[in-house]
Amino acid sequence: MFAATFSASAQAAGNATAAAAMANPTGSNTQQAKPTIIVLGDSLSAEYGLPRDTGWVSLMRQRLSSERIDYNVANASISGDTTSGGRARLPALMQRLKPAVVIVELGANDALRGVPLDTTEDNLRTIIEQAQQGHAKVLLVGMYVPPNYGPDYTQKFHGLYGQLSKQLRVPLVPFLLAGIEDKPDMFQSDQIHPTQQAQPLLLDNVWSALKPLLRTSSQ
Repeated sequence: MFAATFSASAQAAGNATAAAAMANPTGSNTQQAKPTIIVLGDSLSAEYGLPRDTGWVSLMRQRLSSERIDYNVANASISGDTTSGGRARLPALMQRLKPAVVIVELGANDALRGVPLDTTEDNLRTIIEQAQQGHAKVLLVGMYVPPNYGPDYTQKFHGLYGQLSKQLRVPLVPFLLAGIEDKPDMFQSDQIHPTQQAQPLLLDNVWSALKPLLRTSSQ
C-alpha cells in the first residue's frame, strides 16, 4: 500500500537533478526562444531510484517532442523537498527561466515532518501566486497521505489542494499516483517511490491536465 512519505536522505540525488536543470533547463541544446515548463517537485519527480531520463518528467519531455509541442522542460525537483523549500527556490527559477508553465508537485514531505496544514497551504498558495505574477500558468499536483495519519488529517491534507485549485483558478491533478497506489509491484523496495514501469502512468495522470495549458504549433 502506498505510503506518501519521502526520505530526506534522498535529497542529495535530487539536488543534483535540480542543479542540472538550472545549468541546462532544456535537457538538450534546443533554442532558448521556446517557452519553458518548470517542474517544482520532490523525489516523485526527481527520478529517485530510477535510471537517468526514465522518470515521468523525462517522459513528458519525450511526449512533447513526439507530439511536436515546442517547449523546454526544466526539472527543478529535489528529493526530500518541502513546500517551504519550493517557495524559497521559486523566485530565482522564475527570474532565470521565465517559464510559461509551472507544475507544482510538493507537500508530501510536509506531512512526513509534521508541518502544520496551515503552513503547507500558505506555502502552496504563495508558490502559485508567485508563478502567476510571473505570467506563468500553474498546474497543481495533489497528494494523499496514508490512513495511519488519521482520517481527519488525511482528508484535510488532500482537501487543501482542491481548495487552492478553486480559489486560485488553477487546474489540478487530483493524485499523482492514481491507479498504482494499491499495486505494490509498481513501487520500489521502499514501497514509497514508483518503479520505472510506473512512470508512464504518472505522466498520463499529469498529461490530461497539462496539455490544455500548452500552446501547440497550430496556435
